[in-house]
Amino acid sequence: MAAHVLAIDQGTTSTRAIVFDAAGRIVAAAQREHEQIFPRAGWVEHDPAEIWTNTQWVLAQALSQAELTARDVAGIGITNQRETAIVWDRRTGRPVHNAIVWQDTRTQDRIDALAAADPAGVHRFAATTGLPLATYFSASKIAWILDRVPGARDAAEAGDLLFGTPDAWVIWNLTGGADGGVHVTDVTNASRTLLFDLETLDWSDDLLRQWGIPRAMLPAVRSSAQVVGTAQAPPAVRGIPIAGILGDQQAATFGQAAFDAGESKNTYGTGNFLIVNTGEKIVRSEHGLITTVAYRREGEPARYAVEGSIAVTGSLVQWLRDNLGIISRSEDVETLAATVDDNGGAHFVPAFSGLYAPYWRPDARGALVGLTRYVNKAHIARAALESTAFQTRDVIDAVLADTGRALPELRVDGGMTRNDALMQFQADILGIPVVRPAVVETTALGAAYAAGLATGVWSGLDELRGLWQEDRRFEPAMAADERERRYRIWRKAVTKSLDWVDDDTRMPDEA
Repeated sequence: MAAHVLAIDQGTTSTRAIVFDAAGRIVAAAQREHEQIFPRAGWVEHDPAEIWTNTQWVLAQALSQAELTARDVAGIGITNQRETAIVWDRRTGRPVHNAIVWQDTRTQDRIDALAAADPAGVHRFAATTGLPLATYFSASKIAWILDRVPGARDAAEAGDLLFGTPDAWVIWNLTGGADGGVHVTDVTNASRTLLFDLETLDWSDDLLRQWGIPRAMLPAVRSSAQVVGTAQAPPAVRGIPIAGILGDQQAATFGQAAFDAGESKNTYGTGNFLIVNTGEKIVRSEHGLITTVAYRREGEPARYAVEGSIAVTGSLVQWLRDNLGIISRSEDVETLAATVDDNGGAHFVPAFSGLYAPYWRPDARGALVGLTRYVNKAHIARAALESTAFQTRDVIDAVLADTGRALPELRVDGGMTRNDALMQFQADILGIPVVRPAVVETTALGAAYAAGLATGVWSGLDELRGLWQEDRRFEPAMAADERERRYRIWRKAVTKSLDWVDDDTRMPDEA
């Protein structure tokens, strides 16, 4: 029996392929970044064709590095940036527009109009979807493409256009594309569209009507651990079953073995995403969290979660690198920040796309406050890192307010967790231990776990729990009064970012 699993991690900034063995260890990995396209202020796009090209390259490269063939791989698991919308022609396989990325805010006017037309405001569809009305989710992006791309609506009504988040796009191409490609997604990705009913676990005809989206565009919804098709391309993976699909944050939760109610994780990536498993119970947040599907195994009930979604954390470090040029590599931010003892009084609120959880304030914009002549680039680097920890405190406080249950510890993963200074500050500002696993690439690991469960590599969740290993535990060392003083200053800084976007401040090319 094949004893390896191949994971595709199609992320916001890059696509990776990682080969795992039956012990959950990384055997080989390949990664390639794709272009970040910013046509106007507030617009963020990716080229779907570039994503597919990169996916083929990393798959072949990872298998080559591992010195494996398709016969050695039991299954492929796919995890992806959620909410990002791709619409393509089923006949040609060509996208009708660039992918509109989850961070994009071009549809804010449509969101505002829908909220204003109902007494529930931004919670208009929350009873069905678990989500607030926000540009973050897929529905308004699909509607924008249908309304703005010439001929798109007619083609969609004729059944010629398909929609998918990046998982569906990659799977369709893997399984043959225009020549018989399988058009599917899973419950976790479907739950991020503002079109999905959390209780029926199916697309909502009422929401499709309100958004003006033909049902024929949408992928079939499958479980997270289930064989959905067989890879046809690229040649290196031909014949491997595609057996796992999870949105990136749910995949990280799965990779952290947080399978049961009360278990949680926080991923530090382009943004930060805290997920707390609520089991088979749908919990409605009253404090700025969203309700989502955590995962579903074939033949079993879905498991749900509450989530605190933070838009900008790791991407703020990239902004320091690419836009300001104060570091040449992302990993240099830790070294630069370590040259000063504190933030010099500066606080950075990175509301580049507004503020997500727990505030949900699209009118916010980035603010760097508390500046004096004393502040230098090292202080700014430190403030940028600290903003990640402060924003995480925001959403963890919301979890406590919703559930009445404090987290005993915080399991963390993602690239930024390699930064020991950040992890220590995170423990300090939370007042609870922060626990880093031996494998921090838990997003890809979770996708591999799902595929391995569906293909028999692993027998069940208990076996996967046994594979989880701790790398390091960061214990809080800051005095409680100092912790609360610093957090009060952060909350004050947040207020300075609010109420910014209006007709006067909107950029000339910003929709």
